[in-house]
Amino acid sequence: QVQLVESGGGLVQAGGSLRLSCAASGRSFSSYAMGWFRQAPGKEREFVAAISVSGGRTSYADPVKSRFTISGDGAENTVYLQMNSLKPEDTAVYYCAGEPTTASWYLGVRKGDYHYWGQGTQVTVSS
Repeated sequence: QVQLVESGGGLVQAGGSLRLSCAASGRSFSSYAMGWFRQAPGKEREFVAAISVSGGRTSYADPVKSRFTISGDGAENTVYLQMNSLKPEDTAVYYCAGEPTTASWYLGVRKGDYHYWGQGTQVTVSS
């Protein structure tokens, strides 16, 4: 089992950048596929980005493509989400998710693809 803790959220002006971190403890996440999701008030939790166990594959939701980058640091047991050119519509609570897998190619893009979740970190983008 792995515990996930997000950090790096905050308030930023439109056009600014933030980097979210997801620190994993309890077990090396080198055997986990990882993802980021977000949930805005009154909306469903939605997929943002995912990275495979090997780090060789990534996937992004259309609204964040070319602006967000997911990456992992196996030595630090940390997954990052670099968010650039932020927009007010990016305002949400961002959640890190992890799923143990032996498939190096596996990418989870649905909530149900993940067993483990962090508590979330608030990102607010002002116009």
